[in-house]
Amino acid sequence: MFECFDALRRLYDRLPATFTADDLSATGLTGGRRHMVLRHFVEHPAFDCTLSKRQPLTARKEGVDRSER
Repeated sequence: MFECFDALRRLYDRLPATFTADDLSATGLTGGRRHMVLRHFVEHPAFDCTLSKRQPLTARKEGVDRSER
């Protein structure tokens, strides 16, 4: 799916402070893959974000200035 971990990091860095699985559609991910990637961001220790809602599936980056949200 991704050439390397750095490609995944770049994708994460481009996402807004609060993002949904639908936001990942704009990157070319489709169907269940966008949900899987969002959950990966939430669960992997390299990404500082949390699951903020289950419906729609939404994550929020931690440590981001509120003015960016």
